[in-house]
Amino acid sequence: MSESGVRAPRIHATAIVEPGVEIGPGTSIWDSVHVRGPARIGSDCIVGEKTYIAYDVHVGDYVKINSFVYVCSGVTIEDRVMIAAGVVFTNDRFPRAFVDGHEGLAPSEPNDETLRTTVREGATLGARSVIGAGLELGAYCMIGMGSVVTADVPAHGLVYGNPARLMGHVCVCGARLPEAATPACSRCDRRFARPTDRAGALQSVSA
Repeated sequence: MSESGVRAPRIHATAIVEPGVEIGPGTSIWDSVHVRGPARIGSDCIVGEKTYIAYDVHVGDYVKINSFVYVCSGVTIEDRVMIAAGVVFTNDRFPRAFVDGHEGLAPSEPNDETLRTTVREGATLGARSVIGAGLELGAYCMIGMGSVVTADVPAHGLVYGNPARLMGHVCVCGARLPEAATPACSRCDRRFARPTDRAGALQSVSA
């Protein structure tokens, strides 16, 4: 903590944090992390070793990003998200290394073709999952390890597989919810209303 009482971020000596990167108080950036600028990482986050965060990425507060995660341009990660080791984001469905008719490599900067992905508050992304381009992962959803996500995930949705499919729903606390019209969490007793459309989002009816 600094003399002014502000908790300074902790950045490992081997991490590369480029100019234009904003890092909030209390955040830890571990060894061999590379963060391109401009980008923003909120307060009280953890970014694990050998993770890459591209420019034009926005990370909220209380986010845990484990080791060997690749976050490409155009990704927004809201508060309290858990991203397990080896998760890969993408932002282009039909990528090429070159621009047709031009010599040299295609630029890496985001452009009009970049597809943006948003990870909503409280979501969990399992280890080694791959996130397709231009998706929304709903609040408090859970993605199983090794999944390939090719479509939006509803709030509280539990998805896994290749391609990932909706297999159920989970509570805010992370427990799997029973298949009922108004499921109640066995762990924390929160209650929800199930949507008439299976692909829809659960609605909380009690805290």
